[in-house]
Parts: sequence; C-alpha cells; structure tokens
Amino acid sequence: MDLEQLDWQPAVPEGEDPPEYLEVAAGPDGRIYLRESRNRDEVVITTPPKWEAFIKGVKAGEFDGFVE
Repeated sequence: MDLEQLDWQPAVPEGEDPPEYLEVAAGPDGRIYLRESRNRDEVVITTPPKWEAFIKGVKAGEFDGFVE
C-alpha cells in the first residue's frame, strides 16, 4: 500500500500553524496510521479498538500530565 495515497488528517488546532504536528489516516485495510509531520517516513499502525481507547483516554484527561 502506498501510504501517500491515504487521506492524512493533520492534528492542528484551527487557526494555528505549529512547526510540527501529528497526522492520522484510516487505511483501506481498516487500520489506523499515525505519523509526525516532520518525519513522514516513520508510521505507527494500530487497530480501531486501540485508537478508540486512546481517544477516550484523551477526552477523559488521562494524558493531561504530558502537557502544561
């Protein structure tokens, strides 16, 4: 699969232009792909259930200790 053909969604707050950010794409194989905007050659692949658990954790504040 050509990863550049995926519909990469940048995780950038509206109105901001940070120097680097995460990009996420759902693949035709049903898996979720993540990469950094500055290092697009390294891609992390996960499953929808794991991605959903991560998103729920973010929304619940489980990772708030990682940001100021």
